[in-house]
Amino acid sequence: MNSVFEVQKTIREILLKILDSHSLEQLNKIPTGFSNNLIWNIAHCVSTQQILVYKLSGLPMMVSEEFINKYRKGTKPEGDVSQAEVDEIRTLLSTTLEQVQKDFADGIFQTYTEYTTSMGYTLKNINGALDFNNYHEGTHTGIVMSIRKFV
Repeated sequence: MNSVFEVQKTIREILLKILDSHSLEQLNKIPTGFSNNLIWNIAHCVSTQQILVYKLSGLPMMVSEEFINKYRKGTKPEGDVSQAEVDEIRTLLSTTLEQVQKDFADGIFQTYTEYTTSMGYTLKNINGALDFNNYHEGTHTGIVMSIRKFV
């Protein structure tokens, strides 16, 4: 499983570099032809990871329901994100990865509620959730790379 966490760490490092190299205005801008912005995509990765890994395992998430509801699948930016929110998201990119690694090593993921993704792939256990999460975060990293060309 170390490779799964190494891939996620690499993705998260890329997203952190995006946060650090764009202004608050750029992070919030929704370019023509896109339905969301840089910061929404980055926060969406955190939100989705928490749902796929913790919620579907029947465990408490590290983020609030408000955060989940703001960035979950099917949402879009409803207004600009503040610098304080960007700072929180920056912290969560690291802390949520570190925590899932620790929790996986500690063996806390004992049960899992099967979930069929919008792609039609059914997650059956924590290993599948972690694998799919990397695919999901990779997809949104690609979207981020596209958006940044227009901000």
